Amino acid sequence: MIMESYSPEETYNIALELGQKTEKGQVYCLVGDLGVGKTIFTKGFAKGLGIDEHITSPTFTIVNEYDGDIPFYHFDVYRIADIEEMYEIGFEEYIGGNGIVLIEWANLIEELLPVDCKWIKIEKDLEKGLDYRRVAIVDNREEI
Repeated sequence: MIMESYSPEETYNIALELGQKTEKGQVYCLVGDLGVGKTIFTKGFAKGLGIDEHITSPTFTIVNEYDGDIPFYHFDVYRIADIEEMYEIGFEEYIGGNGIVLIEWANLIEELLPVDCKWIKIEKDLEKGLDYRRVAIVDNREEI
């Protein structure tokens, strides 16, 4: 599924709708360059899960946990220096549980991810405007 957004609010709303439709145990892999709106997307996604807490990127803590109707685990693996760090924080315990997992920069830990992840790629296209984003949501990494 490919969607277009022309504002941060539209990106937020795309994610909000996705969050409302997600199921327990699902893993979402979020990729895109710095500044494309991954955190805005995550805020909308969390709101769609019924989470009203302030959402921040866990850049230095690797994972933030939020309690909602369904537990939400927000990972940012941008600063992972060694894949072993993921094992040290118990990453495998988050995957396939009763919560929802969203991983920013998931391509950096691709070898640890289950095959049934949903991939979300956010891209800019400055020819279409400064706030334009192409949001692709697919079942297979090769499709993005």
